Amino acid sequence: MKYISTRGNAPVLSFEDAMLAGLARDGGLYVPETVPRMTSADIIGMVGLSYEEIALRVIQPFVGDSFSEAELIDSISVAYAGFNHTARAPLVQLGPNHHLLELFHGPTLAFKDFAMQLIGQLFQRALNRRGERVTIVGATSGDTGAAAIEAFKGLDTVDVFILFPNGKVSEVQRRQMTTQRETNVHAIAMEGTFDTCQAMLKDMFNDFEFRDGVRLAGVNSINWARVLAQVVYYFSSAVALGAPHRKVSFTVPTGNFGDIFAGYIAKRMGLPIDRLVIATNHNDILHRAITTGRYDPSTVTPTITPSMDIQVSSNFERALFDAYDRNGEAIVRLMGELKEGGFGINKEALSILQNYFDSGRATEKETSLTIKSMFESTGEVLCPHSAVGVKVANESLGTAPMITLATAHPAKFPDAVDASMGKRPALPNWLADLFDRSERLTEMPNDLQLMKTLICERIEL
Repeated sequence: MKYISTRGNAPVLSFEDAMLAGLARDGGLYVPETVPRMTSADIIGMVGLSYEEIALRVIQPFVGDSFSEAELIDSISVAYAGFNHTARAPLVQLGPNHHLLELFHGPTLAFKDFAMQLIGQLFQRALNRRGERVTIVGATSGDTGAAAIEAFKGLDTVDVFILFPNGKVSEVQRRQMTTQRETNVHAIAMEGTFDTCQAMLKDMFNDFEFRDGVRLAGVNSINWARVLAQVVYYFSSAVALGAPHRKVSFTVPTGNFGDIFAGYIAKRMGLPIDRLVIATNHNDILHRAITTGRYDPSTVTPTITPSMDIQVSSNFERALFDAYDRNGEAIVRLMGELKEGGFGINKEALSILQNYFDSGRATEKETSLTIKSMFESTGEVLCPHSAVGVKVANESLGTAPMITLATAHPAKFPDAVDASMGKRPALPNWLADLFDRSERLTEMPNDLQLMKTLICERIEL
């Protein structure tokens, strides 16, 4: 299995090399040359298996000879051993034909744990084998950073720097990043928005002298391994509801497009998915792009769903690459137009995207009302992001069972949940002392050179 860049001008890499590289050297994102297909018999064979067993069957075809089966089995086992539900990703029925996929039973209470815990194991294994150490830099709108720090803290092969927008994540999200004691992890509170952090991350990757000097690696959803790990729970949940004998649909609250792109890969692999519904908040650039064919970023408006307060959705480039028949030159042109303010999606490409994706949006009021109404009618407490998904899903129900992805535990956003339903969700016992722990963070301006200097000083380069 080989991996190519969406911009068509970077070396073709193995799975391991693409994972360690993160962003391609031409600025593009790595994708597999081909998407492996599963037969109905392959999917039927997943019935009754554990989450870990399904993960092996989904992930192994993409890995090639980078990791042996024994190495994958061990890495997957360790990655999910710390989850607090034996099903790892359990389904809860919300109503007729509507199910919630709880993805918040990992160590940082967010869906990012599914990918990050596995990547941590694979990174450590690959780097130990090579005798190398890397510097991981990530940008986060809240959950990715905590998951990355949790996965990589204390590992002797990595230093981790997580950039997050100062004052624009929830207090729980911030404290999950800033209360870790391990000296190889660094939480950086940066001026600006998530898009500012993400732009700086890409600038560092595109400075090849710096990138090579610090051995830069990325674990944002730009990293293909992140997307791949998330494909697994589409299979596990669909099989639980009768796939491949009947189709299922998914609604995914998303800002950076990584989680729903994983669903797209699952469909390409042969999972019988009827509809993939993009759910957005007020910052609805993905909804606008799918419905109008224009991708025009505007000012980010802070909301009670901060992980979706994004206007430049990196993983959308992967979907565009396929929609434009894998034409790297076309993607380079579109990304150039994006830097100038925005771009239009041509008719043929838009038709392909609309064939795979539907979309919807939720206002702040609608999100709050959904939290309240779901608690009153089912007793289920939703985080604001999951509520966006449920609201959009309820408008998109059809004959196929709908699965809405619950991306985070409600206790990560206690103020928003309390204001919506009059009850403050409690943190799990193992995080009960989170607000008593001392914090360790560095505040930084939006200055690329200062950031690079800080990183070099911290790793003693």
